[in-house]
Amino acid sequence: MIGPTLWRYLFLRYVVMTGWFVLGVLVIIYMVDFNEFSNRASTLSGYTLPLGLMLSALRLPNIMQATVPFIILFSSISVLIVLNRKYELVVARSAGVSAWQFLLPLCTASFLMGVVMVAAVNPLSSYALSVVQEIEVGLGMQRPTVGTIKRTPWIRQRTEEGVTIIGAKNIARRGLLLGDTSFIRLTDDGSISERYDSKTALLEDGNWVLRDATRISKDDAAEAMGTVRIKSNLRPEFVEESLASPQSISFFELPRKIEVARSFGLGANAFAMQYQSLLVLPLLLVAMTLIAATVSLRFIRFGQSGAVILAGILSGFLLYVVTVLAKAFGTTGAVPPVVAAWLPVIIASALGVTVLLHKEDG
Repeated sequence: MIGPTLWRYLFLRYVVMTGWFVLGVLVIIYMVDFNEFSNRASTLSGYTLPLGLMLSALRLPNIMQATVPFIILFSSISVLIVLNRKYELVVARSAGVSAWQFLLPLCTASFLMGVVMVAAVNPLSSYALSVVQEIEVGLGMQRPTVGTIKRTPWIRQRTEEGVTIIGAKNIARRGLLLGDTSFIRLTDDGSISERYDSKTALLEDGNWVLRDATRISKDDAAEAMGTVRIKSNLRPEFVEESLASPQSISFFELPRKIEVARSFGLGANAFAMQYQSLLVLPLLLVAMTLIAATVSLRFIRFGQSGAVILAGILSGFLLYVVTVLAKAFGTTGAVPPVVAAWLPVIIASALGVTVLLHKEDG
């Protein structure tokens, strides 16, 4: 039976190694993201170097959520190889400690890291993402950097002024603040009567407030209008559920958002998929640790084959790709979100346990 001293040693060794990997990955991502964002935003009038540095820092929590499975995979492989090269695992095995016993601290650490990601990093990420989106709308960026859908979203409203189709290329405040907008008014027969283009549009007090608006009549004559108010009967909750990005909503808010979206008759698959993906994240990290163990526990005297290590990395990458594809299917409603989120992780964990059983227990 593994003793508490060895358990703590393996646990802390793994946590420290993962911390170094997190630090290294975040530094690389920060530099790449800042360089890419600067190239895109440097020509905008409101862009400054400190602002670019701040926005890149605010995007880090969101990017970290996407990269943490790979961090856990590489960290687990590295720790097990180092312990093997120093014969620490050999000594532990000779003392009667099985592979399952010295993998328990690593799996526990992976699970706890997943809990921290969901309970602490995700709320921070959603808040930071909301700030980034609002600043990008203020800068007038044509395409968001993270956290919104890639196509132009459209919603429809009907008031006493008629039917208006609303589109925007950028979204902030969970859909209540729109950037680079188009408001298209229709006549009773469905033809376009006029269009308002604006830099921003904010929903407040039953009106869309358009800033720096330009009116384009049906004969294509353009007229600068400044600030324009267009009546709206859309409830803020409806707009939020229609346009908000699931990534901008924290894990603890998602259940209520799913319930509200369904009460409006909206498809809540995107919110439900995001919620289930976060819920299963701790187990996904454990699955990555098991995959790493299947290729890293060979005794050092037998040699650590590069091909075997590469196979483990490719297996982890394949699991990640499958989870992303399943998430896409769950978001569109082709597969129930619960199935799309949990099935790949359960299958990967079962395969990892099966391989370890075959290697360790025959």
